[in-house]
Amino acid sequence: MDFEYEEDKMGMTVTSGSCVLEKDPQNLIGISIGGGAPYCPCLYVVQIFDNTPASRDGTLAAGDEIVGVSNRTVKGRTKVEVAKLIQSIKGDVTINYNKLHAEPKQGKSLDIVLKKAKHRVIENMSSSTADALGLSRAILCNDSLIKKLEELERTARMYKGFVELTKKMLKAFYDVSQTHKQFGDVFTEIGVRDPQPNASETFMKFGESHRNLEKVAMTMVTTLKPMLNDLHTYLHKAIPDTRLTIQKYADAKFEYLSYCLKVKEMDDEECTYIALQEPLYRVETGNYEYRLVLRCRQLAREKFAKMRSNVLEKLELLDQKRVQHIVTQLQRFLSACLKYDQSCVEVMEPHQNLFPIEVDLFRNNSVFERAEVGGQSAASRPYADRSDQADQDEDDNPVSLSPSRSDGDSAAGEDAKLIDPE
Repeated sequence: MDFEYEEDKMGMTVTSGSCVLEKDPQNLIGISIGGGAPYCPCLYVVQIFDNTPASRDGTLAAGDEIVGVSNRTVKGRTKVEVAKLIQSIKGDVTINYNKLHAEPKQGKSLDIVLKKAKHRVIENMSSSTADALGLSRAILCNDSLIKKLEELERTARMYKGFVELTKKMLKAFYDVSQTHKQFGDVFTEIGVRDPQPNASETFMKFGESHRNLEKVAMTMVTTLKPMLNDLHTYLHKAIPDTRLTIQKYADAKFEYLSYCLKVKEMDDEECTYIALQEPLYRVETGNYEYRLVLRCRQLAREKFAKMRSNVLEKLELLDQKRVQHIVTQLQRFLSACLKYDQSCVEVMEPHQNLFPIEVDLFRNNSVFERAEVGGQSAASRPYADRSDQADQDEDDNPVSLSPSRSDGDSAAGEDAKLIDPE
C-alpha cells in the first residue's frame, strides 16, 4: 500500500512569497535546483551563484522551496523539468517560493564541529601525509592567506628586535647625557673655586660645554621617543589586529569547508539509498535537514568571502604601511643621529683651544681645604692644620715653595703646573 510521509520541518517555519527575476544573456537566473519527483515531495534551491540575477535580487536563498514558476505549479515535477520550464519562459521569470526560516546555530551540529577540528589538523599536512592517514583534504587547504600568517610573525619578530635595540640605544644616550651633566657640574665647581682667573674661566667654559652636551643628548632622546612609540603601536596594535583577522578568516574557512563536506556526505548517502531502491526518511519528508545544511553552507560561504576580502585588504594596507613606516622611521633615526653629531661638534668646537692651562695645584689645594674644613672629621683635622701652616710658610717665603729646589730652578717653573685633559 502506497502512503506519503508528512513533512518533518524539524521545528523550522516557512512563509510564502514570490519574486521576479530578469534573465541574463545566457537565459539563466543563477540558481541550481534539487529535490523533486520521484524521491522528494518538494523542489528547493540548492545554490545561488554569484553575480547572477538571483544573487543581485537577494530574495531567494539556499534551502527555499520552489512551489511555482510564473504562476505554474511545479508540484510533482522533477528538477530537470523545472529547469527546462524556467529556460522556456521568455523575459522575466516569476518564482513562487516558500521561504525557509532557520537559525544557523541549529545546523551547527557536533559533526560540523568535529569536521572543523579535522580541517585544522590537516591544514599544514602534505597531500601524501593526509592520504596515508586516510584524511580527505578540501580544495581550499594550504591557503596562501594562511601562509601569510607565518610571514606576519617574521615581520613581528623583526620589529620587536628593532624596538629592543631602539630602547637600548635610548638608554645609552640617556646615560651619556647624565655623564656629561656630571662632568659639567664637576668642572663648573672647580672653576668656581679656582683662585686663578684664567683657570677659573676655562673650567667654567668647559663645564658649561658639557652641560650643553647633556642638553643635546636629551634632545635626541626626545626626538627618538616618538619613533619608539610608533614602532610600539605597529608591533602591538596593527600586527595583532591583522593576525586576529587572519585567524577569524581561517575559522570561517574551516566552517565553510565543513558544511561543504557535510553536503557531499548527504548527497552520497542519498545516491546510495537510490541505488539500493530504499526510502530515505529525511528525503521523503521534505529533506529539511539537507536544506538546513544548504542554508548554513550559504551563510558560511558569505562570511568566508567577506573575511577573505577583509584579510586581503588588511594585508595590502599592512604591507604598504610597513614599507612606508620602516623608511620613515629610519630616516628619522638617521636625521636625529646626524643632528646629534653636528650639535656636539658645534658645542665643543669653540673650546678646543682652551687647554693647556697653568694651574697652581698647591694654592688650589689650600683653597679647597679651607673651603671644606668645616665639614671635615676630627681625624682629618691635623691635615688641615698642616695646610694652614704651609700657607703661613708660603706667606713668609713666597719664592721658596719647596726646600729641595735647586739654585738653577725658577720659582715660576716649580709653582706652575701644566694641566691638559687630553
